[in-house]
Amino acid sequence: MKDLVSILDGNTFLVSDHRGDIEPSFDFPTGLFSFDTRFLSSWVLTLDGERLHALSLDDSESYRTTFFLAPGEPTHYLDAKASVIRSREIGSGFDEELTVLNHSGEEAEFTIRVEMSSDFADLFEIKHAQEKVGRTTVGVTDDELRLTYRREAFHRETVVRSTVPPAQVDVAGMTFRVRIDSNSEWTTRLHVSTVVYGARGEDIRATLPYAGGRGVDAIRAEQQELIDRAPALGCDCEPLAGAYRRSLNDLAALRYESIALGTRLIAAGLPWFMTLFGRDSIITSLQVLPFLPELIPATILMLAGLQGHRVDDFRDEEPGKILHELRYGETAGFEEQPHSPYYGSADSTPLFVILIDEYERWTGDTALVKRLESHVRAALEWIDTYGDLLGTGYLWYRTRNPETGLQNQCWKDSWDAISYADGRMPGFPRATCELQGYAYDAKIRAARLARKIWNDPAYADRLEREAAALKQRFNHDFWIADREYYALALDADGRQVDALTSNIGHLLWSGIVDESRAGKVVGHLLGPRLFSGWGVRTLAEGEGRYNPIGYHVGTVWPFDNSIIAWGLARYGYREEAGLICDAMLAASRYFDGRLPEAFAGYSRSRTGYPVEYPTACSPQAWSSGTPLLLLRVMLGLEPQGEHLIIDPAVPPGMGRVELLDIPGRWGRVDALGRSRGPQDQQTGG
Repeated sequence: MKDLVSILDGNTFLVSDHRGDIEPSFDFPTGLFSFDTRFLSSWVLTLDGERLHALSLDDSESYRTTFFLAPGEPTHYLDAKASVIRSREIGSGFDEELTVLNHSGEEAEFTIRVEMSSDFADLFEIKHAQEKVGRTTVGVTDDELRLTYRREAFHRETVVRSTVPPAQVDVAGMTFRVRIDSNSEWTTRLHVSTVVYGARGEDIRATLPYAGGRGVDAIRAEQQELIDRAPALGCDCEPLAGAYRRSLNDLAALRYESIALGTRLIAAGLPWFMTLFGRDSIITSLQVLPFLPELIPATILMLAGLQGHRVDDFRDEEPGKILHELRYGETAGFEEQPHSPYYGSADSTPLFVILIDEYERWTGDTALVKRLESHVRAALEWIDTYGDLLGTGYLWYRTRNPETGLQNQCWKDSWDAISYADGRMPGFPRATCELQGYAYDAKIRAARLARKIWNDPAYADRLEREAAALKQRFNHDFWIADREYYALALDADGRQVDALTSNIGHLLWSGIVDESRAGKVVGHLLGPRLFSGWGVRTLAEGEGRYNPIGYHVGTVWPFDNSIIAWGLARYGYREEAGLICDAMLAASRYFDGRLPEAFAGYSRSRTGYPVEYPTACSPQAWSSGTPLLLLRVMLGLEPQGEHLIIDPAVPPGMGRVELLDIPGRWGRVDALGRSRGPQDQQTGG
């Protein structure tokens, strides 16, 4: 988010303003967070009663940040007699080192104060500005401030200590009164522990090997080890090189540890989504798979282990359904929110099947596929039963929980994301087009698994017949003949929800589009209404609800574009896929290589640069995975049996793109592509 600074490691992250301060706010989630609880809601530094101003910032590492600050108004910087260096890191808790430098020619006295408090807010309470139910108490000793929150068995603590006594500790923070010689400095180090207690009173973090027990050296080593395992990229295109480096760093930083299974997973994104999401985690896994396949089984097994097994209206749970979101906070624990876990997505289930097949195609890990056979069959059964709410052979959604459940249960899950071209919104249930593509692809892929691995050719034949029938039915019911694109959805009466959206690009990825219609779909995707020049908009310009800064109604989403590029390549539109790759990488330059969750849909000719979306998550996992999938598309990487097909189509002007040591069932291979110029020829290896 703009003007906010974050550091993170696994389950713990901190978001502050550009000075390093945290102030109580429900407008945006600043604070120190762990396992969905805010452990610090106030952390404000003053020098002699004055707030400080930022001079510079070093945030090159995900787990450590240094702020360079000075007192007074910005116009007085040249006369400042003191400055402050504020260095912080997250590892075994949160540590902040405060250094005050006396630049005057004589000894000086300073009063350094840090205001400290915690509201122990759940992330959902921050989103919805809810008041706390439990009770917070404050304990003070000579060197410690202990903030404790209890609500029945829910128990959290924030403990703050200073390494340099004598701090004057009070219920609202710590004060240091110091004398510093001329041209000298003074330093203290503050340590904050976040304590998460289980229902039986045990410190949960102490039982998890990565949760708060590591220093920055261990964090750095773990992240670097993961990055070193990824294929090495050599290229002439600096935006591509920068985006690739940033993506690997962010994906390494977004790994967190699940309380449920004690395994390492990739969180969906900071600050709102530092947890497991079905859809986000699966799509990120698909993006990451060709680069770090060893990260994928933990996500697959976690989703399989939490697969729905009963009908639970509160959680939108149904047998065979894959979860949407898993939370550990207070509101989930007391069932004020259904996220323990929550199953309110219609796409996670077919995407789960797609991921398992794609994983096996890359790795040859048939043992995992055999182990998960019953889970895949249950997912496919859900598609045909609970998912087909109207018995029409399509995948529909309608929440079972109108109080707290999600209304839209496709990837565009904001309230106004699904609409007719004139802006009206359909009733429920809804069958969005990409859901049908996912269901089709899931059946085709599961048929391959049934025939090759499960030794069940009859089941494979059945799935292929069902997929073929779905494709034929879909191309009849969803195609808007006079506009030559697929409807966004069908409403409950079977009428076409006729807005033009980026969803049609997902249809290309799934393979459900008739070959005869693919060119028309591509024309819309790269046409001026959908393609901004920076990427494909979520909703076409001119539609009733179009808004270039609307969350799902006109913004550009990098992950969405990576899937669209993959779909274009599948149908042979390599040049058009390259246009999207080039646009995304050009946009990444303006975000220091880190593609955000979304950015505005203004035309490139109007702005000259991609306009930030004000509350976009950054980093976000499937945006971090976008450059990786774009690399796969440009190099034409496709597993086929025991071999990796390499068929490069590098966009003009990008020059050489070389990816070394691509892992898979073939061992490790290299790929080389070169953009086509007057004398250039593409090669692969």
